[in-house]
Amino acid sequence: MNKQDKILIIGAGLCGSLLALRLAQRGYKIELYESRPDLRKVDISAGRSINLALSDRGLKALRLCGMEKKAKEISIPMYGRFMHDKEGNTFESNYSGREGEYINSISRGDLNAILLDEAEKHENVNIHFNSSCENVDIENTIAHFKDYKSKRKFFVKADVIFGADGAGSALRKSYISERKFLFSYSQNYLNHGYKELEIPADNSGNHQISKSHLHIWPRGDFMLIALPNLDGSFTVTLFLSYNEGEYNFENLTTTEKINEFFEKEFPDALALIPNIKKEFSQNPTGALGTVKCSPWSYLNKTLLIGDAAHAIVPFYGQGMNASFEDVFVFDEILNQELSDWKSVFKAYEKARKKDTDAIADLAIDNFYEMRDHVANPLFKEKRKIEMDLEKTFPNQYFSKYSLVTFNENIVYNEAMKRGRAQDKALLNLIVDDEVHTHLNMTKEELRSILDKVIHETDKILQEDKIAGL
Repeated sequence: MNKQDKILIIGAGLCGSLLALRLAQRGYKIELYESRPDLRKVDISAGRSINLALSDRGLKALRLCGMEKKAKEISIPMYGRFMHDKEGNTFESNYSGREGEYINSISRGDLNAILLDEAEKHENVNIHFNSSCENVDIENTIAHFKDYKSKRKFFVKADVIFGADGAGSALRKSYISERKFLFSYSQNYLNHGYKELEIPADNSGNHQISKSHLHIWPRGDFMLIALPNLDGSFTVTLFLSYNEGEYNFENLTTTEKINEFFEKEFPDALALIPNIKKEFSQNPTGALGTVKCSPWSYLNKTLLIGDAAHAIVPFYGQGMNASFEDVFVFDEILNQELSDWKSVFKAYEKARKKDTDAIADLAIDNFYEMRDHVANPLFKEKRKIEMDLEKTFPNQYFSKYSLVTFNENIVYNEAMKRGRAQDKALLNLIVDDEVHTHLNMTKEELRSILDKVIHETDKILQEDKIAGL
C-alpha cells in the first residue's frame, strides 16, 4: 500500500468522482472509468433523478475535499415539507424546530460536474468516458471494458480496484459470478416505481410554488413530490405501484387515463404541468430497490463503495449523502495508517456496514411515512410536539429525522435505534393521553413532556437491548 499503486475506480458518478478527488488529494494515482458520456458535454439525465437532497452528512464529505462552498452555491435550501391534499388545501411542516436547519435541493448533473472538474485539476487523475465495465477478474485485478463509440474491447490492470458503479455494479456482479469466496447478496424491490415530470418556471423565470420546501402530495398508496431547481422549475416525481390499485403504471397508458388520474388525485399539480402527456410517455419508469451485500472487499485488491455496496430507496433523501459519507469514513480509516489495503478494507466495512444497513431500513420506513402518515392527525400532533421541543430545547431533543439528517456525528445505526424508540415513546404518550398540546405551551409544560419522552425512550432502548434488537 503506497502512493505508487495504480488505483482504478469504476464509475465516475457522484461517489466515484468524490472518491477520486479525495484519493488524488492524498497523492494516489487514479484511473477513473465511466460508462456514460461526459455529462459536462452531453445531457444524459433522461428523466432519471436529476435533482437530489444534499444534507449535513454529504456536506461533511464535501467539506473534507474543499467542495462544500461550491456545492452550496448551486443549491436551493428547503426548510420543510409542504403538503397538498386532494381539495387543494396545504400545510407546512418544518424539518426541524431549530433555527438554520434545512436540506438542499441540488442538480445531480451540476454537482457531478463540479466534482469532475476538481478531480481533473490533479495531474494524478485520468478520466475515461464511454467505457463500460463488462466484468472484473477479481483474482488478478483486471477490469474488462467496452468502448461505446468504437465497440473496441480492452482491459485495464490495476493494483487496486474500487467499484463505485452504482446499484448495477459490474464489480459486485463479478463477486457473484467468479465464486472465489462466500458472498452474501440481496436486492429487494418495492412494488412501486417512479416517473419524473416537470413544473416549469413561470413567464418571468420564477418558481410557481414555494421554492423553500419539498412539496408532497400524499395519497396513501402513492404520492407526488417536487423539488426546486435553480432555473425556476421543479422536478416532480410520481411514486406509484406498477400493477396494483385503481391507477398504476401498467394501466396509465392513454392520455385520457393519465389526465383522469391527475385530475382526480393531483388537480393543483396538473394545472402546473403543461407537458404531462409528452413527459409521461417519454420519461422512463424507474425501479426502487435496496441492495445489501457482504463482504464488500476481496483480498487486498477490490472494494465496493457507495450504491454498489448499499443502494437504498430515495425516501430519506440520504442515498447520495450516505455514499459521500462512505468517502469520509474511508478517509478516516486511511488516517489510521494501517499496513495494507486488506486491513484498510476490512476496517472500513467493520466501521460502516451496520450504518448503511440502518439507513436502508430507515428509507423504507420513510416511504410509508411520506405516503401514508404525514397527513394523519396523530402524526401531525407528534410533529408539533417535536417542533416545540426542538425549538425550546435545541440541545436536548432531536427528532428521528433530525438525528439522521442534521447530526453528522451520530452514526445511522444509533440514529435509527434512538429515533425509533423516541417515536414509539412519544406516540404512546399521546395515545395514552399522558401528554397534551395546545397553541402556547409554557416552557415548564414542555419540560414535563421532554422528561416523559426521555424516560420512556430510555426504557424502550433498554428493553430493545435486552431483546437483542
